[in-house]
Amino acid sequence: MKHLTPLALSASVAALALAGCGGDLVAPEGPATNDFLNQVAAQCGNQTIGKQTIKYLLDVNSNDVYFVDETSKLAAGEINKFTYAQDINSFYPTDSNQAALDCVFRQLK
Repeated sequence: MKHLTPLALSASVAALALAGCGGDLVAPEGPATNDFLNQVAAQCGNQTIGKQTIKYLLDVNSNDVYFVDETSKLAAGEINKFTYAQDINSFYPTDSNQAALDCVFRQLK
């Protein structure tokens, strides 16, 4: 019988604890969500949210994961358009997000 090392045990406990915290902690991942994010990047990449382009917010080198998380939740149906718009406008408070939000919404199927 194999035994877990202290590090592996700690990681397992942390993963189980996070899994029990609810669905809001980690954005959904999977082929459909990734396809949606790619479509948003292709169709809406030059639109701005806050002071950044969507293309930048979706870039893996960006330190900002909030947009990816919220957009993934929208794609998976975990949040609706109204909640998404409220969340995005609260986190990126500018009066110029609407065109980008409309573009993201047009990508929903």
